[in-house]
Amino acid sequence: MDSQSNDRAISRIAGAIAEPARTKMLCSLMDGHARTSTEMAAIADVSASTASAHLARLKEDGLITLHTQGRHRYYSLADENVAQALEALMVISQTPQVVFASSAPNRLQFARSCYDHMAGTLAVRLHDHFIEAGWLTGQMAESRHYRLTPEGEQVMAALGLETETIRLQKRIFACSCLDWSMRRPHLAGALGAAFLKMTLDRQWLIKDLDSRALALTAKGRKALVERFGISV
Repeated sequence: MDSQSNDRAISRIAGAIAEPARTKMLCSLMDGHARTSTEMAAIADVSASTASAHLARLKEDGLITLHTQGRHRYYSLADENVAQALEALMVISQTPQVVFASSAPNRLQFARSCYDHMAGTLAVRLHDHFIEAGWLTGQMAESRHYRLTPEGEQVMAALGLETETIRLQKRIFACSCLDWSMRRPHLAGALGAAFLKMTLDRQWLIKDLDSRALALTAKGRKALVERFGISV
């Protein structure tokens, strides 16, 4: 793609995201759930016909995907790249301060879903611990990608994560995602998604029904201390 075409493509995507109703729709899909056009209309506070037009634009620009099951039609974010782009926009949309203080609600700031991986204070602390413990390595200034060290492979295996199977997915294995409430990186990619799924399967975390917030259970609090030395 030449420079002029690239400029036009960026401008079009930015325009698709910038419309307030479409912004609401996209942000509502950040929890990784698929929603119907009726639900999206209610979220954006627009009519059904207007919602359909907005969804068509977002789909045309590759920001969302349509899933059809019988007579039902559901929409979800196209992939984790879209979620990470939205998370990054949340970072730069806030007014810079000399000392950053998040204005996010406490529960969302502590732990939430970012598409299919974990975000928030807890996710940042886990990310930092994985780096400091020598389990994750390889991030360079020009790349957000990570790799697991041999010790990291053992730790993930002990958690029940089959890293070889995770690597077979057609996506980045492990990478950083800039956290909008902390303005520091948390773990994303296939490994980040598998880690969040593991915490939910083990009921260390529980998903809210009506928001992206994740609640830490007593079982999860104990596991954080025993496995990662993290006390919250």
